[in-house]
Amino acid sequence: MSPPSRPVSLRSRWQRLTLVGALLVLHGWAMAQGVALQLLNAERAEDGLAVSFSTRFELPRQAEEALLKGVAIYFVAEVQVLRNRWYWRDARVAQATRTWRLTWQPLTRQYRVSTGGLHQSFDSLGEAIASLRGVSGWRVADAKEIEDDGRYYLEFSYKLDTAQLPRPLQIGLGGAQGWSLSVDRNLTLQLESPAAPPASKPQP
Repeated sequence: MSPPSRPVSLRSRWQRLTLVGALLVLHGWAMAQGVALQLLNAERAEDGLAVSFSTRFELPRQAEEALLKGVAIYFVAEVQVLRNRWYWRDARVAQATRTWRLTWQPLTRQYRVSTGGLHQSFDSLGEAIASLRGVSGWRVADAKEIEDDGRYYLEFSYKLDTAQLPRPLQIGLGGAQGWSLSVDRNLTLQLESPAAPPASKPQP
């Protein structure tokens, strides 16, 4: 006589519920520690390829505490432009990196964001973080690097760069729990030659 199947079914159902619960917890942790990428697009123009992106995140509490103690916080966006090749490995045709430096100025009681030689001050941390969440019209490749029509794709990453923190703080971070703030995405593009301006009609 075969044993009843009910206990096995209940145990299997409990295991499934436990697994789903664990996945939900992990998903919630990842969303709390990560970056939501709201927009990523690329547009080809006469002078090259421009990328726009927008993110949503909050600065981790540990990073905010370090900021108020005089530690500079760095954010880095990186884009690689690659061209698909059926006969060989894909070719990297361009690469661009942009870095933002966020600091607290105790004398003026303002937050300062620096990038590419430009500086801007903000009265609140929320305003400073908002300026770090995205960029529009960032040229990542020159026209000569994408001269032909073809299928390209972007490898995009954006992160709070713990590698640029002071060395003692890096050692203290260990696994960097609480500082994890990053996102990576790929974007496939079918580039076409930019539209030529309409020809002017000859004057009579």
